[in-house]
Amino acid sequence: MPTPFHLAINVTDLDAARAFYGGVLGCAEGRSTETWVDFDFFGHQLSLHLGPPFATADSGRVGDHMVAMPHFGLVLAYPDWRALADRLEAAGTAWVIAPTVRFEGAPGEQWTMFFRDPSGNPIEVKGFRDMGAVFAG
Repeated sequence: MPTPFHLAINVTDLDAARAFYGGVLGCAEGRSTETWVDFDFFGHQLSLHLGPPFATADSGRVGDHMVAMPHFGLVLAYPDWRALADRLEAAGTAWVIAPTVRFEGAPGEQWTMFFRDPSGNPIEVKGFRDMGAVFAG
């Protein structure tokens, strides 16, 4: 895996964040204080701090959908993506874009899903059967 990234964002409720990132997404909790908590976000360091979440606007086009910009997320191998999609579906996730395939049969074929965390932070998770196609043109 390439060098992990670190991303720090605001959330409105650490208990709800713990339930979502730890319970639903299955991320291991790391260090924390009364005002922030770190998670192992699929091999990356995600720091959630109490505060107002970043402003977003539905200005990004994904196929026929407009999605929140900015947003963050990750890329997974398809079996891991499918398992996460199943976990999110079982948890009753309100989808921005339900799990679906894009560019089927073309270079860069990918599965995608968009959703928001309990504080409204937008997240996209992509899945690839061929991880070598992540940057395919």
